[in-house]
Amino acid sequence: MKIIDRYILKSHIGPFFFAFITLLFVFILQFFTTFADRFIGKGIGFATIVELIFLQSAWMVGLAAPMAVLVAVVMAFGSLTTLSEMTVFRASGLSLYRLMLPVLLVGLLLSLLVERFNNIVLPQANYHAKSMMLDIARSKPAFGLTENTFSKLVDGYSIFVRTYNNRSKELQGIVIYDSTSPEYNTMATAEKGSVDFAADGQYLVLTLSNGEMHQVSRFDQKSYRKVSFGKHRFVFQSSGFGFARSSSNRVRTDNTELSAHELLMIGNEFERKIHVSKKLMQLPLEHIEQGMKQSLASGAGASTRLLRSSKKATEVAGYVDQQLAILDGELASIDLNKSTYNKFMAAYHKKYSLSLACFVFVLVGAPLGVLARRGGFGVGASMSLLFFIFYWMLMISGEKIAVRGLLDPMLSMWIPNIVMVGIGIGLVVGLTRSVFNTSR
Repeated sequence: MKIIDRYILKSHIGPFFFAFITLLFVFILQFFTTFADRFIGKGIGFATIVELIFLQSAWMVGLAAPMAVLVAVVMAFGSLTTLSEMTVFRASGLSLYRLMLPVLLVGLLLSLLVERFNNIVLPQANYHAKSMMLDIARSKPAFGLTENTFSKLVDGYSIFVRTYNNRSKELQGIVIYDSTSPEYNTMATAEKGSVDFAADGQYLVLTLSNGEMHQVSRFDQKSYRKVSFGKHRFVFQSSGFGFARSSSNRVRTDNTELSAHELLMIGNEFERKIHVSKKLMQLPLEHIEQGMKQSLASGAGASTRLLRSSKKATEVAGYVDQQLAILDGELASIDLNKSTYNKFMAAYHKKYSLSLACFVFVLVGAPLGVLARRGGFGVGASMSLLFFIFYWMLMISGEKIAVRGLLDPMLSMWIPNIVMVGIGIGLVVGLTRSVFNTSR
């Protein structure tokens, strides 16, 4: 490695670690301020809180590393330009491509490290962090209730809360779906309520005020009962609540808890189910086609008698409806499996796409740093922030587009990198022509 390469890389080390630690601190502070009111004063040990923050910081590392690369490259190349060192390099016959080469190689190496981190460390950390959150939710019921979201606080019940006041412990806008009864589906709504343990700690009590209860029979869907109440209590056994570490056998259902290999296996399984459903769709069509051929083969007289016979016509119509129902079921199954397939495959490609951002941001950050000489570092930092926000918007939009099936998951998740590479190459080529071939 030449002296100039070591010098350029050395100029990136300080800004990178400064940006990385700063961003990590900001993410941790944001997480803590969001959940501090749920942790503090709830009987949760300090060591448990520290461990949870440490586990949650894993996803922050995967996000802070590409951001730190962008900031470091902008700062380093901006400093080289401001101190006129870039002019010296140009006079020595070194192009911007040559100066970027060692940084691009290190960026590629960092992308490989981030990819390994996202596939090995991050899934395990997310798994244990979610397990701890569930354990805390079981020990502190209100912690398990999220505003404007259905929560599975108790098995068999789905609880929705519009707002929750941490100080008064009052719940508002409550909707509860009770599926524990074998005879009735029950839905309860209430203007407000509260949740807490009984005095002896053996029961969990959910108290509702000013609400209604609706019950519908599971059998015929016709038996319906409505009850209005001023106050009503749901009482649950408190076994299963109380903070304790859950076993390590919890099923991993979230794609953030899976490695790329596991995501690919699940995606392939859902793709297989889609192919099976498409083959099964051929059977009802073949049955209907065979029935029509048999009807035609029976002759005109037979067809006329069949049409005149209301019983036969009803049987034929019922048979066709049955086959169409099978088709509808397979179509619904395909739609569901396709949506799940897109979700897991988008997560699969996101792991690699986001990891490669360390390399891509070098390509964008170097020309941005050079351009910062005209307006100071503040302009360069602002541009880098705007570029990262733009990149992240493309990533989120691509993920939503992929899940909805509007675009192939691979293409959707790689669009941000493709766009950034195009912008970076355009900036580098433009600067090489306008800056490095002209005098300052």
